[in-house]
Amino acid sequence: MLALGKGRYAARFAETAADVTAAQRLRHLCFRGGGGLDADRFDAICRHVLVEEGRTGALVACFRLLPLTSGCEIGRSYSAQYYDLAALEAYPLPMVEMGRFCVHPDWQDAAILRVAWGAMTRFVDDNGVGMLFGCSSFHGTAAEAYLDAFAVLKERHLAPRRWWPRVKAPQVFRFARRLARAEPDRRRALMTMPPLLRTYLTMGGWVSDHAVVDRDLNTLHVFTGLEIGAVPPARARALRAAAG
Repeated sequence: MLALGKGRYAARFAETAADVTAAQRLRHLCFRGGGGLDADRFDAICRHVLVEEGRTGALVACFRLLPLTSGCEIGRSYSAQYYDLAALEAYPLPMVEMGRFCVHPDWQDAAILRVAWGAMTRFVDDNGVGMLFGCSSFHGTAAEAYLDAFAVLKERHLAPRRWWPRVKAPQVFRFARRLARAEPDRRRALMTMPPLLRTYLTMGGWVSDHAVVDRDLNTLHVFTGLEIGAVPPARARALRAAAG
């Protein structure tokens, strides 16, 4: 049972249909704007994690988890709709896909992200997960706004060849090819890179060489993988301290 409280915020698994509906409502606000529910067929096969403010019980962040026994099940994942992940079918250890991560726009507090990653770390450790993966999203579908960020991804953070995600979606931005000779402004790159993706990268995460244009959610997203064994020791200690 996941239950993690740190200071002002606490994370837990959704326990009721009302909990899942609350997560879907927050997702709609963050990804689509306004009232409504963001729901899809993956909700029924995922575990949903809620991060709440302790005093008011307000839902301030959420994400969902899809555990897989190994890479042989990766075709079941949300990401597999958009990326050819055949190379990862050979991955031998348990995996988990993290998706629909969002933080309420009125609750921009770095402590929320720490609690969320603490909860994720506890789940990874409790279930012997070898790889965490998912889609990391940039807001909007205009790649020009993020050229410096994509150039940094191309230069430093592309996937290992043995796990290389290939193109599957009909509309993509092939940033590794388009920006082969670009010299990015690193400060601007960090300012425009999504916080979730920055966190993945500081832990040794890697990305696909292209971004998918998702007009349904009005995002550009990159496949993101993180091999748990590759997390730097100091970072791993900090995460486990947050999960304790």
